[in-house]
Amino acid sequence: MENRATPSTENTTEPLHPAVRLLSTTLVIDTLTEQDWPVFLRLHTEPAVIEKCFDPKPQTELRARFATRLQGWQPDSNDWLTVAVRERSSGNIVGVTGFCFDGQTAEVGYLFLPEYYGRGFATESLSAIIDWAVQCHSITRFQAVVTEGNVASERVLEKCGFRCVEIVPDAYSIGGKRYADHIFNLNRQSGTA
Repeated sequence: MENRATPSTENTTEPLHPAVRLLSTTLVIDTLTEQDWPVFLRLHTEPAVIEKCFDPKPQTELRARFATRLQGWQPDSNDWLTVAVRERSSGNIVGVTGFCFDGQTAEVGYLFLPEYYGRGFATESLSAIIDWAVQCHSITRFQAVVTEGNVASERVLEKCGFRCVEIVPDAYSIGGKRYADHIFNLNRQSGTA
């Protein structure tokens, strides 16, 4: 798959929080807005989306988490950069992707609506946001933690060049059941796509 991610450094009204706008083959990946709340809520409550990710959270907690995602992002903030993933042809939001950078490694994550599963959007958007992080912020080390059994997410990571480097047994609980964490890493050189 050819990735045609185009970094943008357009500024919002708050100059410390630059907007993100990436264009890939079939997607527009851009800054999360207040209008994206209904989809953000659905992504964090729909059983088909969260069953291999986390337990349901109260809506008040999700609203607070969403509010932090709207505040903008800087590489030294240690906060999550969460961006909306929109289908170019329709403009519909299909999911979210992003990462949290601790100064050394960016932990990536993504959630997509079930009706868009199997269309390559997770792979395309993750590849684009990683390219942007490397090109615009010289972030070269990436990690993902995948719950045992989330094979589709593992395939997305592998298509983006990640490799499973560790399996931590009984690391995480979802619905009262213990799961292993599968740790994936990717190292990229600055300036390479």
